[in-house]
Amino acid sequence: MLKRLRFKFVAAILVIVTAMLCVIFGLVYHFTSQSLEAESIQMMEEVAANPFRLGTPEETPSGVRLPYFTLITGPHGELIATGGGYYDLSDEDFLRELLTVAFYSDEEVGALKDYNLRFCRVTASPYQCIVFADMSSEQATLNNLVKTCLLIGGVSLLLFLGISLLLARWAVKPVEQAWEQQRQFVADASHELKTPLTVILTNAELLQAPDSDDAAKRQCSASILTMSRQMRGLVERLLELARADSGASRTAFAPLDLSELVSDALLPFEPLYFEAGLTLESRVDGGIAVRGSDAQLRQVAEILLDNALKYSTPGGTVTVTLGRQSGHCLLSVASPGEALSPKDLKNIFQRFYRVDKARNMNHSYGLGLSIAERIVLSHRGKIWAESEHGWNTFFVQLPALSAAAKSH
Repeated sequence: MLKRLRFKFVAAILVIVTAMLCVIFGLVYHFTSQSLEAESIQMMEEVAANPFRLGTPEETPSGVRLPYFTLITGPHGELIATGGGYYDLSDEDFLRELLTVAFYSDEEVGALKDYNLRFCRVTASPYQCIVFADMSSEQATLNNLVKTCLLIGGVSLLLFLGISLLLARWAVKPVEQAWEQQRQFVADASHELKTPLTVILTNAELLQAPDSDDAAKRQCSASILTMSRQMRGLVERLLELARADSGASRTAFAPLDLSELVSDALLPFEPLYFEAGLTLESRVDGGIAVRGSDAQLRQVAEILLDNALKYSTPGGTVTVTLGRQSGHCLLSVASPGEALSPKDLKNIFQRFYRVDKARNMNHSYGLGLSIAERIVLSHRGKIWAESEHGWNTFFVQLPALSAAAKSH
């Protein structure tokens, strides 16, 4: 599919470029031809205006100089005189043939393509002057122009072919990445759902077994309930991620007190940290306001706190800090634990990505940080992770509201 998309992109560019070149070269050819014809006719009219002084050097026509000759006829079309120094005018049969064609033509100015000549007929009663100009140089100029246009067009098409290939690769790259992410997302989601579904099916079959006693049935029912809750949690996470991707709640953004929000988010986690043998400390500056969604930003704080709860070294201390920066505020959650590799730091916000150590932990789907990233980006902020000296720290930077903006 992506190859077809690239091909269509390149083909569309080449068709557009070809059409543009044809129009441009066609206009150049047309105007050049019209200009050459106009200059030729102007020269012939100047010659026809002084037919009897063509041999005088000081009376030669100005402007372009094309090979020409003149035929002067009487009242009845008889040839009276000839003039012009470019042609051999001794062949009277040839001259009378040209004279007949030009004399009986309905147009004052015309072309004799069989003879490669253009004529201009001027009547000065009782005589008539017919000027014939050679079209060879004009035709040669147009032929050279066609060759030049074809050469330039061919080189331009090759150049645009190379450019369009690069542009196609660049333009399709986001689509390719999105397609690959979608495929990976479907594969990971299927993998995550496969295990609980297998457990549910197995226990459902055991429940239908005729030799199952009450204790076995209660155990099977409990397993089905546990796996169903786990699947529901995964589906809810997927829905949260879909909502974060769509940015559906952007219109609900309003000024809010981030300091109060973070302090409130810490309260339900204090007993959880205590039960896990961890210490939760916080340093939250007061009066920090941002514009956003209360529910979404609270979810970001909860995701970071839950992540620290799961992956901190037992007995360690998790530190939550919220402070001001120049025009921004910075929220950080630092926890002791096994150092994250550069690869983990780069990929940890991807969907379903989990470090190997965390794969067997319950209710960890690898979606929380991806949801947090989507929410932060929708709030025009940044989120990243750092790992050094035995501490893993997650940072969230958001635009802070000024004192004047808080009142609105």
